[in-house]
Amino acid sequence: MNLVELTETPLAALPLGALREHLRLSSGFGDDGVRDALLAGFLRAAAAAVEARTAKALLARDFALTLSAWSTPEAQPLPLAPVTAVHAVTVTAADGAEAPLPAALWALRPDAQRPALVGRAGALPPIPPGGGVRIAFRAGLAEAWGGLPPDLAHAVLMLAAHYHDWREDTGLAAGCMPFGVTALIERFRPLRLGAGGPA
Repeated sequence: MNLVELTETPLAALPLGALREHLRLSSGFGDDGVRDALLAGFLRAAAAAVEARTAKALLARDFALTLSAWSTPEAQPLPLAPVTAVHAVTVTAADGAEAPLPAALWALRPDAQRPALVGRAGALPPIPPGGGVRIAFRAGLAEAWGGLPPDLAHAVLMLAAHYHDWREDTGLAAGCMPFGVTALIERFRPLRLGAGGPA
């Protein structure tokens, strides 16, 4: 399985001003452009970390998921939520020939935690031996930063500020995330039923 982001969140959509205020940084100096590029990098990294922990796409953009086999014959879970549209499903034969899978054969099953591509006739069409399938879809909680749930938006700011303040540190534990951030994103994390807690 391979997930690729097809469209990057544009720089104008990132809350650079909010992060500057959060960090209490002044502006109007000659190095603002350099500093803004650095802050944008921290915001992108923080957003990616929050998305990885929650399996939620924050700002809407396009993705492509490539598979060599369906997860189950009836449904293929999609790795991000919420999915707002499936643009196309393309099957690749072993010789590399590509063909679109007609939309009459599949449908999006929306879900806030675990959206999936399902077969309209009860099963998804088989993938050719040695071939694969590519699912192009759009996912995101909001089209603009102001549309995000406030706790998720604040979690990204807090984590970006943490990355800024500790940018020289190399001794933090793997997967380290400040407690305030984990508390803010906890309710968005996918639940693993029967496992006793968040995935």
